[in-house]
Amino acid sequence: ILKEELQTFNWNDVDEYPSFSACDSITAKAEKKVCFQQVLTSHISEFLQNEIIIVSKDIRDTIVLNFQVSDTGNLKLVDAKIDTVTSKEIPNIESLLAKSLDSLPNIFPAIKRGQQVTTEFKLPIIIKVD
Repeated sequence: ILKEELQTFNWNDVDEYPSFSACDSITAKAEKKVCFQQVLTSHISEFLQNEIIIVSKDIRDTIVLNFQVSDTGNLKLVDAKIDTVTSKEIPNIESLLAKSLDSLPNIFPAIKRGQQVTTEFKLPIIIKVD
């Protein structure tokens, strides 16, 4: 029975996505996921807007960030897909992105069958510097 259960088990889906306390009032799974992504995106964007970034040419880029949320709620930037022009203009962009995560509110990890589990996800962030 256990083997059959493990074969039908969808390992790529969770019962509850990672969440912030700001998303607690939302009960729908898809809406909770959107709320988590919006809180994370706005936090990173606000952090970057408060940084002084000087560039020689305008930057308009979408960076794809790969994150991992551990089963204890720790968020880690695994990888960032950054255009070469953006990397040249803002050489410390990855360290700025990592630093923006330091002041995040507590994250509640994803839940699968009543257990906290580690999850990975991608998040696009738009970078616009004039």
